[in-house]
Amino acid sequence: TVTAIKQGYEDWLRHKADNEVNGAPVYVVRSGGLVKTRSKNIRVGDIVRVAKDETFPADLVLLSSDREHGCCYVTTASLDGETNLKTHIAVPETAVLQSVANLDKLVAVIECQQPEADLYRFVGRITISHQIEEIVRPLGPESLLLRGARLKNTKEIFGVAVYTGMETKMALNYKSKSQKRSAVEKSMNSFLIIYLIILLCEAVLSTILKYTWQSEEKWNEPWYNQQTDHERNSSKILRFISDFLAFLVLYNFIIPISLYVTVEMQKFLGSFFIGWDLDLYHEETNEKAQVNTSDLNEELGQVEYVFTDKTGTLTENVMQFRECSINGLKYQEINGRLVPEGLIEDFSDGVPPSLTYEEELFLKALCLCHTVQINNDQTDGICDSPWGSNGLPSELEYYASSPDEKALVEAARR
Repeated sequence: TVTAIKQGYEDWLRHKADNEVNGAPVYVVRSGGLVKTRSKNIRVGDIVRVAKDETFPADLVLLSSDREHGCCYVTTASLDGETNLKTHIAVPETAVLQSVANLDKLVAVIECQQPEADLYRFVGRITISHQIEEIVRPLGPESLLLRGARLKNTKEIFGVAVYTGMETKMALNYKSKSQKRSAVEKSMNSFLIIYLIILLCEAVLSTILKYTWQSEEKWNEPWYNQQTDHERNSSKILRFISDFLAFLVLYNFIIPISLYVTVEMQKFLGSFFIGWDLDLYHEETNEKAQVNTSDLNEELGQVEYVFTDKTGTLTENVMQFRECSINGLKYQEINGRLVPEGLIEDFSDGVPPSLTYEEELFLKALCLCHTVQINNDQTDGICDSPWGSNGLPSELEYYASSPDEKALVEAARR
């Protein structure tokens, strides 16, 4: 009962989290305007507006965005763990439709493959009715915005839903939850089987000894256990079963029921302590540790070795510039300056020496040969310049499809 109550409570928490996702507000283009609805109400064919830093509520085919050429940038960290930006592009005929009124007048048909779990495969085409002719354009993975991905460095996009609900690639990649058991629970279940065998043996042995003892006439029944006429005339098999069950009740204290209750309560209360632990609190995102299931709490203390397949699985996946080679000479960064290896930085007059031609050419290549984007919010108004009002360089937030490029550009800027 205690286990059922605990698991029922955890299932209710998961159900509550699902309702929050399904009930998230979204805006859909209907009747020439934006209508606010819930994520669970999106149907195939609805044109959805998604703003910056919002997650896509369904698998969408990109129609247009506020950026030039109808492109947008997304991150799929919640799907494949990759934190780099991915570029998606709309077809030219729909990329120019950036107003709700124009999108509402769009007449088009999208044909695509059946839903499948592969995140990187999508085949389809869009047929756009333009005046008296029809324009057909192919659609590929670069046009599909996956549910669960997050829009970055783009103010807003419009997309049409092609897969919703359990047909989205995110849902198709879900694996059915298997019942996980800790080492303690497995050992307890093994001992429980042994205790059950002992209990059955004791009950059977006691029943046999009782009838063996009663088979001799010299051993009369005690006055407090005299058999009635009905008991004497009843079937021996029924009497044997009745006595066997009676001995089971007498010996059932062998089964450690209280131990199971104690362990389950310890797991349940331990999940709260994990959430309250300040050492597991993440200040940057203002999030605490969340326990989805308390069945494996004690397993966390038994981990001795951790194997990972790549950078980013258990690390921050943050690239930082360390050293470089210019014209065969190794350089390292010290206080924002490129210093040849082995030399000690010493600016006696407070003015750093000027860069050599090779050093300047190297930094210029880092500044020009890349696909890094600057946060749009920092390119408006007074922040349009990389220099602040006090003449010092202002901090810029970079977005890049490659973390290597981002690290090199940040190093060149320093």
